[in-house]
Amino acid sequence: MLDASDAPASGGNYSFLLILVLLFGFMYFVMIRPQQKQRRKAMDMQNSLGPGDQIVTIGGLHGTVTGVTDDQVLLEIAPDVEVRFARPAIARVVHKSGEEIPEPEAEAPVADDATPETTEAADKPEGPVTEVRKQD
Repeated sequence: MLDASDAPASGGNYSFLLILVLLFGFMYFVMIRPQQKQRRKAMDMQNSLGPGDQIVTIGGLHGTVTGVTDDQVLLEIAPDVEVRFARPAIARVVHKSGEEIPEPEAEAPVADDATPETTEAADKPEGPVTEVRKQD
């Protein structure tokens, strides 16, 4: 009876190794792979920049691309004001040159011939709250 309890458990080493492999595989598919896809997408966007593109930098500066070199982008941020940025500092492209800008749809005009009944209704709050506090 004493000999049977002294035997080493050999299955524990393989299960620990299997857990480590599964954990690494999970981390790869949840963290590493999406980050690589996002980095590749940003690199493609930065490599496709051209003159006339409207962009936003990572600092929030809006500008129009006027020139592109291997690792730098020349931006016009105001008339006759140009600044030089590194390509990785470009966060997103707002509008590519040569693309059509969609025009916003016009809202329906509001009639000016408001009657007293409609103006009173407009002054009252809508919804379940009807209490109005007096201001002293």
